[in-house]
Amino acid sequence: MDIDWKKTNRVLVVRLRSIGDTVLATPSLVALRRFLPEAQIDILLEDWVAPVLQGFDAVDNIITVSRTAKKTRFATALKLRRNKYDAAFNLHGGTTATFFVRATGARVRIGYDNYQYSFLYTHRAPDSKQFWHQEQVHSAEQQLALLGSVGVPVLDKPKSLLAVTDSARSSIEKKLFEKSKFQIPNSKFALLHPAAAFDSKQWATEKFARVAEFLFEKNFTPVAVAAPNERAILENLKQTARVPILAFDDLSLPEITALASRAELFVGNDSGIAHIAAAVKTPAVVIFGSSNIHHWHPWTDVPNEIVYYKSDFDKQENIKLITVENVIKAVKKVLSNEDLVDETKLKS
Repeated sequence: MDIDWKKTNRVLVVRLRSIGDTVLATPSLVALRRFLPEAQIDILLEDWVAPVLQGFDAVDNIITVSRTAKKTRFATALKLRRNKYDAAFNLHGGTTATFFVRATGARVRIGYDNYQYSFLYTHRAPDSKQFWHQEQVHSAEQQLALLGSVGVPVLDKPKSLLAVTDSARSSIEKKLFEKSKFQIPNSKFALLHPAAAFDSKQWATEKFARVAEFLFEKNFTPVAVAAPNERAILENLKQTARVPILAFDDLSLPEITALASRAELFVGNDSGIAHIAAAVKTPAVVIFGSSNIHHWHPWTDVPNEIVYYKSDFDKQENIKLITVENVIKAVKKVLSNEDLVDETKLKS
């Protein structure tokens, strides 16, 4: 069935799960907005992550669903049905996302042919590797390929993008002022994110402390962020470092976005926060452990370095083998903007 895009007035994009997943969906949203400038484009996100897209003008409406209260899913499905979408994209691939796409009743439902229950889609795309004619595919490319498979122009591969709201910018400036007791040691600062979702992705806090000391010597104020349940990591960082560190564990996602946009440099673990930094064009050094660097590296065109230890023996232990010197070398590369490469590859 051919798609008459000229008669497509309402489009839903389903992108469930994490912060990083949501940020890496923004290139697809940008491409879709360029292609359908007059259409209503909505996105379905999990409620806890939805604020990351505040102020993002490529979408008209952000619809949320709880990831914990399953009983609300039917109410959400009914809402989607009432919106009478002409087309729905599943950028996620999970069965819950498939349920929501089918519930829309959209005449055009687009997903990959390897999705479970793929028969519920009217248009099924082959593997994204075929679309790009390459063996390694980034998460952003994977999502863009789904759009490209039905005629949306994506070959320029837009980069990740987030908006900084005026309210978040004002709020973070106030908090920085208060946290520093009216004296930020240096006018420029580096944003550190020493936390991660898994131990295999979390570089040692003590090593982050050494990097913070190096940055301080280079006239950066180290500013660290983490979630409320990761407060102990921030406390350990402050106690271990021999320089002052401003630490926040109570920021909203829009405030973190504003903070990242103000930073001169980001240094942190592979995480959603790293993708936020990339989406606001902040130069970055991202430390990888067990994740696939080809699939999850920062999707940006600003200077960035990836630090990882390549070993196929025990990927869970790889991050422990990355040294402070490895990360500082990457920081120097980004700051000097000389001989920049996409990856800092450490040999085992």
